[in-house]
Amino acid sequence: MTDTTDDIAEEISFQSFEDDFKLLGNLLNDVLQREVGAQFMAKIERIRLLALSASNMRLSGIENMAALLEKQLASEISEMTLEEALKLARAFSHYLTLMGIAETYHRVRKGRSVTHLSKSCDDIFSQLIQGGVTPNDLYDTVCKQEVEIVLTAHPTQINRRTLQYKHIRIAHLLEYNDRPDLGHEDREMLIEDLVREITSIWQTDELRRHKPTPVDEARAGLNIVEQSLWKAVPHYLRRVSTALKKHTGKPLPLTCTPIKFGSWMGGDRDGNPNVTAKVTRDVSLLSRWMAIDLYIREIDSLRFELSMNRCNDRLSRLAQEILEKETLSENLRESRNQPLSRSQLKLHGQQAPSLPTQLPDRAGLPACTDYTDGGSQYPKLELPGTDYMPLAREDGRENSSKDLSPSIPKLSANGSSANSNGSSTAVTSRGSFSSGQLLAQRKLFAESTIGRSSFHKLLEPSSALRPGIAPYRIVLGDIKEKLMKTRRRLELLLEDLPCEYDPWDYYETKDQFLEPLLLCYESLQSCGAGILADGRLADLIRRVSTFGMVLMKLDLRQESGRHAETLDAITKYLDMGTYSEWDEEKKLEFLTKELKGKRPLVPPTIEVAPDVKEVLDTFFVAAELGSESLGAYVISMASNASDVLAVELLQKDARLAVSGELGKPCPGGMLRVVPLFETVKDLRGAGSVIRKLLSIDWYREHIVKNHNGHQEVMVGYSDSGKDAGRFTAAWELYKAQGDVVAACNEFGIKVTLFHGRGGSIGRGGGPTYLAIQSQPPGSVMGTLRSTEQGEMVQAKFGLPQIATRQLEIYTTAVLLATLRPPQPPREQKWCNLMEEISKISCQNYRSTVYENPEFLAYFQEATPQAELGYLNIGSRPTRRKATTGIGHLRAIPWIFAWTQTRFVLPAWLGVGAGLKGVCEKGHTEDLKAMYKEWPFFQSTVDLIEMVLGKADIPIAKHYDEVLVSESRRELGAELRRELMMTEKHVLVVSGHEKLSENNKSLRRLIESRLSYLNPMNMLQVEVLRRLRRDDENNKLRDALLITINGIAAGMRNTG
Repeated sequence: MTDTTDDIAEEISFQSFEDDFKLLGNLLNDVLQREVGAQFMAKIERIRLLALSASNMRLSGIENMAALLEKQLASEISEMTLEEALKLARAFSHYLTLMGIAETYHRVRKGRSVTHLSKSCDDIFSQLIQGGVTPNDLYDTVCKQEVEIVLTAHPTQINRRTLQYKHIRIAHLLEYNDRPDLGHEDREMLIEDLVREITSIWQTDELRRHKPTPVDEARAGLNIVEQSLWKAVPHYLRRVSTALKKHTGKPLPLTCTPIKFGSWMGGDRDGNPNVTAKVTRDVSLLSRWMAIDLYIREIDSLRFELSMNRCNDRLSRLAQEILEKETLSENLRESRNQPLSRSQLKLHGQQAPSLPTQLPDRAGLPACTDYTDGGSQYPKLELPGTDYMPLAREDGRENSSKDLSPSIPKLSANGSSANSNGSSTAVTSRGSFSSGQLLAQRKLFAESTIGRSSFHKLLEPSSALRPGIAPYRIVLGDIKEKLMKTRRRLELLLEDLPCEYDPWDYYETKDQFLEPLLLCYESLQSCGAGILADGRLADLIRRVSTFGMVLMKLDLRQESGRHAETLDAITKYLDMGTYSEWDEEKKLEFLTKELKGKRPLVPPTIEVAPDVKEVLDTFFVAAELGSESLGAYVISMASNASDVLAVELLQKDARLAVSGELGKPCPGGMLRVVPLFETVKDLRGAGSVIRKLLSIDWYREHIVKNHNGHQEVMVGYSDSGKDAGRFTAAWELYKAQGDVVAACNEFGIKVTLFHGRGGSIGRGGGPTYLAIQSQPPGSVMGTLRSTEQGEMVQAKFGLPQIATRQLEIYTTAVLLATLRPPQPPREQKWCNLMEEISKISCQNYRSTVYENPEFLAYFQEATPQAELGYLNIGSRPTRRKATTGIGHLRAIPWIFAWTQTRFVLPAWLGVGAGLKGVCEKGHTEDLKAMYKEWPFFQSTVDLIEMVLGKADIPIAKHYDEVLVSESRRELGAELRRELMMTEKHVLVVSGHEKLSENNKSLRRLIESRLSYLNPMNMLQVEVLRRLRRDDENNKLRDALLITINGIAAGMRNTG
């Protein structure tokens, strides 16, 4: 339920925000006048004014009049035709979206205008120095900090990518409108541009008509890097460096990166059969391709900038070596391509070929194209995709599809290369060519590169002229040549074509790429051109250090049961019994023995079921790609030490098999194996599992040797919240983290906690700073991993300025939690009270959600949960298993459905009962003291209060009155009474008179949306009523999905 305004609501200047929304709203009105006509516009305005009057009455406490106005509003909406309902839904959805854009831009405006930004590096470094931290300690802690933000493909981003780009364009135009030097004519042109964008948005289909594939989802993540993070990262690192130099006297080292990025897009196969080994391999290669492509653009800009001749001896020698090498290779090429004379041809008894009068058919096609009738056998990847909109480049030009290499393979939905006739063939990563095919392909590639190199000779000066060229340009030209060969190699690998480049001709690791760049940097510094060295070149070096050769390392995730099934198949094949039937000790004994052995366990001749083969194939791909491309292997639903050792064994076995095939060691190191504890039961046992693991000599030595004595553990917020309610989940997570840290400390092992947070508070979301500052003491010791999911990725990182601010907040929050850990509970009594609140809360939550036989039917009637599947917002199914119960429903649709009705039940259910139970026993003053002095408790209560501020009892009641069977309406009434009781006790504990009293700006923002949001909810109720009587009506379905979009925009959240 947290929207991104929660992080920054106090930073919004309301007059400027309202001016911008008024401008955008008026322009949308003008567009709608043309598109839908004046008569319908009058109806839209009447609906808005009725909703505004009703919400103002309710805010003023005039409940009866508000109820009458809401009844009139619902009546008028119910009388609308389907066409009118569709147009109203679209109009109000766009109003809410434009309001969101205005809010987002004002975060940018405020961050730019204030002289002292809270939570910035300068602010927090100053606080720490004044608080007694020495400059050296501050410097060392910042330089050693390791934070990784992992972008996931969780299906909560409801907007199409096409519309996201248009929204970004509007934000850029608002920024341009702020310029004080804008003349009258320029301002008129800007207004025309805004009208064009809004018209384009209105005329664009808001709905995804097909489910995205995992490759589509990965492409969306890569686009976030290109459109925003690519610019934000150097700017953020400059801020860190400047603040460090100011407070410690030393800048941030050039290759030091306190924050890096990971991804689950294309690697998260938990419950998603569409993510295959082939998809993972292709997404990883695609990420590398995008990285190289971005680096080539930067090198081109650098070559233009670094035109000076003065350099140090090392760079001069390197430039000379490059020139000599190029001269030699040109001479060899010329002698090899020297044509025979006609007399020589006659001596050989041959006729001299006549000169061609025209180019051969299809000579203009790119390399590695099959010159046969019927088109290419290897169609090209459309990158970034069908929804792709060109982005403005720093040089003012737009990136067109022409900028992208035409020779990347097109990936089908399952990630396999698709033939031009539409068929799809899954090719193994190692390819399968006969010797004849191999020779033909090599010949074809050689012929195509001759033409390409000849063309490049027209663009580049010949080596005879190069001695006059600046040495930096010679070195950077060589870097570009290697990058282009690297990119070409990746294209061949993506198309499963033979690829036999010399390892010296391409870059495999970031260290290889950094070496010549650092040499250029040192040369400029030594020659008195430090100002140039610290410009674009320093930014590139920092990008390479942050993004490496893959932009974002890909995590793999699979459910623990799938690994047990795989080992079952292996042990049965080897006549060893059934692995899953063994007790834990026997499993550990078997796994440890095999891990210590040097032979592979899985015979190459084994035949297994497709599901098991897919698991084995994933480990083979992981062995081929290695830790240079991949990050961690996450085991969801982990509950035992054997779950971790099973993955270690399958990984070891695959690496042995792949290295045997390659005839050399696998690239990179072994992947980190990370258990994910997510249910309440598993969280309670997390510390014991880690102790058991670290007590095994082989495992402890493996962690020290291969992972630098570092154990990573993931904790899940979504399933624990659905399992036991938000309050109990928060307390169990707090205890589990403390227990895991204690377990690692007992064995002298460092720990990194990986937080699987969602966007909504029901799934562990909340303001980043608040979340990190409320962790258990000692759990954030300079390291942290955290997921950013769905719509929050775009909200937090969609604009470079917003992304820079978010990265800074991550850095300073982790720094504070490391050097000034949050206070633990003052006394044991507080922990005892938490246990009691948690116990009552959990009982209340589970008695309603899991034990009340009427609840499931009530949930299905009162919310649009069943209809959410039509949204096409994710590649994975909404349920883990094909059952109708709450238990196997994923956490996202569970939260999403309640957010739509504005009841947001998962985030507060049980909390009121727990607080009331403890208060009635005379502990009210203890709870108030806990709120004031214990950051964890204060954070938990504040987040629940924030959710309650967004809940709307009259709207939730309207859903019940229209959609819920009369026999179940009493359950809804009972839950609404519980919501009011929860509000009462939360305010008692926080000491506030009304909800969100400590965040008035957020409350004002929420109130400003109500005149559009309330009618959208009433319209959704009416559309649901009609659709449930006519469920085959596609127009009704579209109208419903548009209301879902609009409410998500108004709530600034989905799931």
